[in-house]
Amino acid sequence: MTHKFGFSGINNLGFHTPPVRAINYRFGFIGVGNMGGALAKAASRSTKQIILCDNDAEKASKLAGQIGCEFADIRTVAAESEYLFLGVKPQMMAQMLEEIKATLERHKDVILVSMAAGLSIKTIRKMAGGHYKVIRIMPNIPVEVGEGEILYTTSENISKTDIGKFLNLMKHAGHLTGIDESLMDAGCSLSGCGPAFVYKFVRGLAQGGIEAGLDEETALALAIQTVHGAATMLEHNTDSLDHMIEKVCSPGGSTIEGVKVLNEAGMEDDVRNAVAAAFKRNLELGKA
Repeated sequence: MTHKFGFSGINNLGFHTPPVRAINYRFGFIGVGNMGGALAKAASRSTKQIILCDNDAEKASKLAGQIGCEFADIRTVAAESEYLFLGVKPQMMAQMLEEIKATLERHKDVILVSMAAGLSIKTIRKMAGGHYKVIRIMPNIPVEVGEGEILYTTSENISKTDIGKFLNLMKHAGHLTGIDESLMDAGCSLSGCGPAFVYKFVRGLAQGGIEAGLDEETALALAIQTVHGAATMLEHNTDSLDHMIEKVCSPGGSTIEGVKVLNEAGMEDDVRNAVAAAFKRNLELGKA
């Protein structure tokens, strides 16, 4: 039977998914795209009690095989999971939750974990049709390699035990930071969107090296290590950013000439505006 949202128990090859044992899984993932898949991989380093589903059942099956867990249809995942990750786009959330609303009504203790930008805990509950426990998270893509930043906030009816268990199981994803829900959209526009901004900066560094005579592989490797080293140094230093910049810029040297170009181009203003644009879009998604 194919559900209207597409998370059926039949994969693209026409085979039915294997029967799922009647047990509760620690984590269930509805949607294993870039972010959902990255979080599932991170979670699998703590537990194998994970069950997946996706609009592309073949994708869910493949990932399940890679990380040693199971896959099934959307209603099975909703019914059998202790923490249920809602890994769909904000625009698709209402439709997806409508499909599993009856299942959730019979599973009142489920903890819904939303990673949808702009959708508040209140909105998720309204879409789900109940006063459910909700953990709202804003992860970034480096969770896949255990170096992510995950902002989180929770509904008032979640116990310290529930939160503690969740944080412990997600510890291999990276750093988890509790934040007031009113600041989630702002935080996401920085840490959630920020990796893409960093990658563009790295590409610019590498391209500069190529134009100076380096081969592409060497230039990219140097750019990556430079950004990694600079970030690590910031973690272990209490000096201001201005002072850190001054430490690299010798008077009359080459670095200061490059910094002058960045200043003239308004690079910091451009980055600030990128975060502001992402923040504006987060607010729009919440109103859609």
